Parts: sequence; structure tokens; C-alpha cells
Amino acid sequence: MSDSLTPARLRVAPSPTGDPHVGTAYMSLFNLAYARKTGGQFVLRIEDTDQARLVEGSEQQIFETLHWLGLDWDEGPDVGGPYAPYRQSERLDTYQPFVDQLIAAGHAYYCWCTPERLAAMREEQAKAKLPTTGYDRLCYGKTREQRAELPGFSETPVVRMLIPDDVELTFTDVVRGEVSAPRPDDQVILKADGFPTYHLAVVVDDHLMGITHVVRGEEWISSTPKHILLYKWLGWEAPAWCHMPLLRNPDKSKISKRKNPAARLMWFQEEGYLPEALRNFLQLMGYPQPDNDKEMCTFEEFVADFDWAKINTVGPVFDVKKLEWLNGEYIRSLSDDELAARIFAYISAYQLADLPGGLTEDDKGIIRRAVPLISPRLTLLKDALGKVRFLLGDQVVIDADARTKVEADARAVLPQAIDALESVDDFTTQAIHDTLTAVLVDQLGYKKKTAFAPIRVAVTGVTVSPPLFESMEILGRDVSLARLRAFAQSMA
Repeated sequence: MSDSLTPARLRVAPSPTGDPHVGTAYMSLFNLAYARKTGGQFVLRIEDTDQARLVEGSEQQIFETLHWLGLDWDEGPDVGGPYAPYRQSERLDTYQPFVDQLIAAGHAYYCWCTPERLAAMREEQAKAKLPTTGYDRLCYGKTREQRAELPGFSETPVVRMLIPDDVELTFTDVVRGEVSAPRPDDQVILKADGFPTYHLAVVVDDHLMGITHVVRGEEWISSTPKHILLYKWLGWEAPAWCHMPLLRNPDKSKISKRKNPAARLMWFQEEGYLPEALRNFLQLMGYPQPDNDKEMCTFEEFVADFDWAKINTVGPVFDVKKLEWLNGEYIRSLSDDELAARIFAYISAYQLADLPGGLTEDDKGIIRRAVPLISPRLTLLKDALGKVRFLLGDQVVIDADARTKVEADARAVLPQAIDALESVDDFTTQAIHDTLTAVLVDQLGYKKKTAFAPIRVAVTGVTVSPPLFESMEILGRDVSLARLRAFAQSMA
């Protein structure tokens, strides 16, 4: 750690309202990097005050996907820490005194307006095309009894901030410099159900947990003046603000689960991406590689080079094709044993339904032998089973199109190939290659494509497969010959 860097405390605070968003991993990565750069702490806090939107199991998915990516936290709901609890729903008693303090100081007030009244107000403002919209302060300065005499009254009030006329709308951002934000309206800070809104809870929790840097997406820039006001009113020092560029689709729209499956963090696991590849890819989003000549960069290298001044504030395009390429590079960087283990884990998690007998030890042995054959062209773990499926079991399903392409040549070539291979006792890659080449190409004069294409289809079921002769060695003499005979008989 550099002597010039003060240990920082950073946090990520996702809401468990569905499948974790890739943006959660993106923000976690940069939070964690700066925490590690400064020798500080990275905190995971669960923001679950919006009880109506909670999804069962979502919190556990947040834990699992971030751990999968290696973005591990120092404090959080599952590991504890000096500022526990780390779920907002377990901290309700913490927020009420600050609400009372704000009301007593005249910085907040009760609002009894019904949702219907607020909806009608917004509709009228839209029709009038007012330059400034927001809550019209019907309830401000009124007692409960006074407000009850007016239409649109709710028995249970919310609490709103009273935004002053001279609210400061500019602030200093670590990433962007001086930033201007739009004027906020009188934001609700305590809901009718007694739960704080995000705006109050995030300020209170960040202060009480000693957060020094708030790193979040640029969509929160408009909320920052409200948060700065709350810090000021409560007599607290505000943290440093770091607003990151948003991840974007190729059409430059904000990446979202509705438009892009890659917005779901679990999608990357389901597709068979390696966590280190995705982490590396997210590092590239808005940040230059330490070495411009190489795309692959470890998290440790990222941390060593980390500097907020290097963040590119132009929204990075989430290019899945680039990620696929990078994933393939990471796959090829693994040892054969490690790649086999990753493939086994993926099949066990997502593809066991494709193996009626499950993944047996014999299957694993075959896949281990096939890994060197498939890794050069493998980009996703989900494709591995399809590439080796023909090796598992004695029989193979012949693709109809593949059969049609080689039928004419198969009738002439296959009997000759079978005769030649029946005399091969040492059924190795080299022996298979040499025997078939000598008989079909050298003696009978077939071109290699004509000679070997029908054999490939007979053995693998398709016209494009892992290396043929190596695959036949893995299958063994008996199975290979049985498949050749079966295909030849089907031609009769």
C-alpha cells in the first residue's frame, strides 16, 4: 500500500429484488479494487427497505454470484462485522431518531397525500408543461387536522425533505470533477410503512459504517444534492463521490434485464463464462489496461495500477462478442486438468438432464482425454458437452444434413476404411492416420476430403468435429469400427 493513500472504506449495496444485475458486479469490482489499493475495507450491505419488491432467494444469489467472481467482502450480512447488522430491514430502529431530528429542525415534514392525489397532481403538471415539477407542498405547514379537511387525505403520512430554494446543485466528483445536477423535489425519506427510502437509509448507513467513498452509477448524480443536504443537516462530513459510467447496449441504451440477457449476472454462469474472464472484461469497462499490448489482466495487476483519474466517463459498450473472445483466451490459459474440472462442474450444474445416466467416472475419463482436442476452439463451457457428446456411449446419432453431404462418397470409402482398420492392432492416432492415408489416399487415389469426411460423419455424427483420428483413439478400435459398419450398412 502506498504511504500516500489513506485506508478507504467502500461499499456496494444491492437490493434483493430479482436476479443480481451485472452492474452490481461492475460496481463491486471498482469498490473492491480501491479498498485493496488503499489497504481499506470493502463492505456488502443489503438494501431491502422496498419490501414490496423483494424476491425470495435473491439475496443468496447476490452472495453466490459475487463470490463466484472472486469479489469477496470484508463485512456483510453473512460474515458480520463491527457495524452489523448489514441488512437495512434489520436497522429500522436506527433511522427513526434521524427522521425525528430532521422534522424538529424544520428540514422535513409530514405528507398525508394519497397515491391517487399525487398521480393527479403529476398528470396536471405534465399537461401544463411546467418547467419545474415535483411535489406541490400541499401538506407543508399544515397540521394533521388541517390537512384532513382537504381532498386526497391518507391516515398514514410519509415524511418528506424540505428542499431549500438555495439548494446547492453542484458538487465535486472524484471521477468527473465539478458536476451539476438538476434541482430535486421534496423527496420522501420515510414511507407510510415505517421503512426509510433509499435516500435516507443510504446516508445514515454510509455515515454510521464509516464509508469514505461512495462509488455508484452515474444515474445517481441527480440524487447527490439530496444526499449532500442530509449530510449537512445531520452535521456529518460527506464522503467522496465517485459516479461511474453506465454499462450500455450496442445501441448506447442503458443495459437492462428487459433488453439484454447479459444484464443478469447469473446469465454468465448459465452460459459457461469463466469468472476470471468476466472480471477482466468488467475491468475493461471504462478503464485502460495497465499494459496496452495485452487484453488479459489479473485483478492484482488492476489493483496495482488503479487510479480514479484513468476512468473514462463515456459509457462503455458491453460487447458480448469481445467477452466471448476473452473467455476463449482464458479457457486456453487453463491446464487440461483445470479445464476438465470446470467442464465437470458446469455439466453438473446445468447439463445433467442431457446425460440420462448422469456424469459417470467413465464419462469424466473420456472428457479428460478429449479436453486437448476441444480447447483450441472452445469459447464457452456450455459448448463442451456438445463437442464431446459423440464420445460418450457406443452409438452416435448421425445428423441428417451431414449424412446427405457424404452419402455418395461413403458407399465407396467406408468398406475400404473398415478393411484397413481391422488390421490395426495398435489403435493410436498416428497408426489410424497412417493406415487410412496409405490405403485411401496413396493407394486408391482419393482426395483427403473425400476419404475422411464420410469417416468423420460415421464416427462423430457431424461434418465438423474435434480432430478425427484423436477422437477415434479415445473411442477405441471396437467402437470406431462398429460405428463405421453401422453407417456403411445404412447406405446399403
